[in-house]
Amino acid sequence: MTLPNQLDDLLKLAAETGAALAPLAADVDAGRADGHEAYHILRDSGLLALLVPQEAGGAGVGFGDYWRVLAELGAHNGAAALGFNMHHVVIGALADAAGTRLPPAAETFRSWMLDEVVNGRKLFASATSEAGRGAKLRGLQTRYRLADDGTHYVLSGRKSFVSLAGAADYYVVAAAAADTEDTGEISHFVVAADDPGVGFGTFHHMSAMYGTSTAAMTLDEVPVPRSRLYLGVEGMSLFKVVREPHWMVAGYTGAYLGIAEALFRHTVDHVTAACGRADSPVVHQELGRMSARLRAARALVHEAGDLVATQRGSLEANAMVHAAKYVVGEIGPQLAQDALRLCGSAAVSRSHPLERLIREASFAHVMPAKPQECLEYLGKASVGVNLYDARAFAW
Repeated sequence: MTLPNQLDDLLKLAAETGAALAPLAADVDAGRADGHEAYHILRDSGLLALLVPQEAGGAGVGFGDYWRVLAELGAHNGAAALGFNMHHVVIGALADAAGTRLPPAAETFRSWMLDEVVNGRKLFASATSEAGRGAKLRGLQTRYRLADDGTHYVLSGRKSFVSLAGAADYYVVAAAAADTEDTGEISHFVVAADDPGVGFGTFHHMSAMYGTSTAAMTLDEVPVPRSRLYLGVEGMSLFKVVREPHWMVAGYTGAYLGIAEALFRHTVDHVTAACGRADSPVVHQELGRMSARLRAARALVHEAGDLVATQRGSLEANAMVHAAKYVVGEIGPQLAQDALRLCGSAAVSRSHPLERLIREASFAHVMPAKPQECLEYLGKASVGVNLYDARAFAW
């Protein structure tokens, strides 16, 4: 299908898609389904091409509008929205390069990958995290080498917490060169789910977000054609993350904003319809506090996202996405506590969506950049540390 390119139409499509995703959330959360049906719905919606430039067949939205669409999906099914974002973390760098003249190998790669998304409806995922390292790029144990005949690369290693495990068609794997020390020079490779040597473990047992289909990934001497080196360039990944961190540290912020929106909506619905307390001044004040917190977070997310769209890579835009990630990570658990206080047993009953949303809201804290990392970035920005220097980070 052809995606609309106007934000109002895209938000309408996201709401319609979200309405189809919403009924799946409870069964996946309870372990009665694997969550893959949500990604079939997202493929059919055409939204996988949300970031793809219009001339390549996509909607060509900017980062700020992407966050708005993601929040709409997250308000209906947070786990599916997170999985949807994992796809766009991969596509984001290609979208950011739109209008830029690239070397021939990079242009060939970009054309192939965008065509896979638009015409092949292929789902991409990211495989970066490793046990004991999280999503940090320094010290990766996954290694690559160029085959003796020079026709392909060979990857070996183990990734932990790979979202869309078994659901995606391709995984963009971060790896370090086998013959180098830990210089921080990391490359990315597109590994197909059915490439020889690729395997997945069982889904991780988590307190929420089962719908992200998260598992360990093993790579045992996986052959990868040279054409699937991301943008045809080795050793540029850390540089990209430092200069333009919005995808790595904050892409999913919109999904958690959507979860916060859903928390507030379900709380209002419960006190209005279920327990008839809508006339209480105390309830009005409690809901007012929730509304104020949510509005402040929403305004910050929108401003930060729009700043990335207009000033991508600027220190102010980079600081704003860290601030947005931090604030949304704080606001979700705060709203969860408010919901518990207002809704009582309904908020802890497995039969009510609030119980799941309360568990999901806390997951923003465990995803990079973590709260202390966001605060450290903002503090360094305040005192003039050179945040374009990779040595300023533990990445």
